[in-house]
Amino acid sequence: MRHPPAPCPSRGSRLVRLIALALLGAGPAVAAPAADDWPWWRGPTHDGVAAAQEIVPTWSATSNVLWMADIPGRGNGSPTVCGADVYLATCDEATGSQSVLAFDRATGKPRWTRQVHASGAMRKNERSSGASGTVSCDGERLFIAFPNDGAAVVSCLSRGGEILWHHRLCDYLIHQGYGASPLIHGDTVIVIADHRGGGVVAALERGSGAVRWRHERPKNPNYSSPIVHRLFGREQLILIGCDTVASHDPATGAVLWERPGATTECVTTPVTDGTRIYTSGGYPRNHVAAIRADGTGAVDWENGDRVYVPSLLVHGGHLYGVLDAGIAVCWDAATGAERWKQRLGGSFSASPVLVGDTILVTSEQGTTHLFKATPERFVPVAENVLGDECFASPAVCGGRIYLRVAFHGAEGRREKLVCIGR
Repeated sequence: MRHPPAPCPSRGSRLVRLIALALLGAGPAVAAPAADDWPWWRGPTHDGVAAAQEIVPTWSATSNVLWMADIPGRGNGSPTVCGADVYLATCDEATGSQSVLAFDRATGKPRWTRQVHASGAMRKNERSSGASGTVSCDGERLFIAFPNDGAAVVSCLSRGGEILWHHRLCDYLIHQGYGASPLIHGDTVIVIADHRGGGVVAALERGSGAVRWRHERPKNPNYSSPIVHRLFGREQLILIGCDTVASHDPATGAVLWERPGATTECVTTPVTDGTRIYTSGGYPRNHVAAIRADGTGAVDWENGDRVYVPSLLVHGGHLYGVLDAGIAVCWDAATGAERWKQRLGGSFSASPVLVGDTILVTSEQGTTHLFKATPERFVPVAENVLGDECFASPAVCGGRIYLRVAFHGAEGRREKLVCIGR
């Protein structure tokens, strides 16, 4: 099969990025992602919303698959797409080594493999992995956090795979696993490690790994990634889990407001409509909640639905989610009123992605459901089966879909990185 060339940033998009850098006065370290990249967890806008683009609605192992590449080892982290490359974190469960992989975006051919840790990977839950976080790319460097040898360790690599620095964030008592992804913000990378021994959230300088600020967290296991939203005229770093919802100043780490709320263990990354933060969790209680981000911490509404692992989507005044048990739901974002609920089947760990007015989400059994983001009723678009297992969320950019799936066969479980498109 002849592979069409991968999309790459145009001269226009590069010029826009350079102008933005000049206006920010921050130098090349504060590069903005190109429109056709998926540079970190949950995409360019950190909320699962892809740029407007045309994608193929149907595919299979023999249809609309542009390439399929072998992934050595195992991981639940999602693909990161930046420029001409696709990056993934992986773990060799036999040796406990943890690595970052780079693939050619156009062909899927391996570019390089960099072992970050030779041994020491940590996990307890068999559904987890030693590489459940997603690589973040600032255009020049790659960032990944691994649970390793009793610690949470943040590593920075060059785009060519050279290790630039490591930072031992804190001791880490493994409970189920570690799934938080690094958040690039300004000239820092913000990382978190919540655990029973007492966690930490910190901002590290991207160039050196030096600590800009550090804040202690409660003594609870938790798996949610940090996120910064602009709310009520200022940037707020929102953290959920450990029985609280907290807002910090991302520049200093200072607490802006904090309230009891989210359950002890959360996996999802909060989303917002600009007024409310939407949180969800699943242990020891199930909840979806809308919390005012104006400093009052008022709860506008809450329900007992179990959206423990897949993150939520906000679109057009409505909140969309997929329950772990395979049920898609639409709520009114302001009131929490349920607009519709539809069983998809299977179970879900991957988070949904919104492309235009279509939601795309893949079950743990490898079935990707496409349906419309409309509050009127559930409107199915397509169902596509590829692989036997999927825990990683898709990356959607440049008119292509990048999926990390696993196949079960005579040789056992084998992971593949798949590129879907025309």
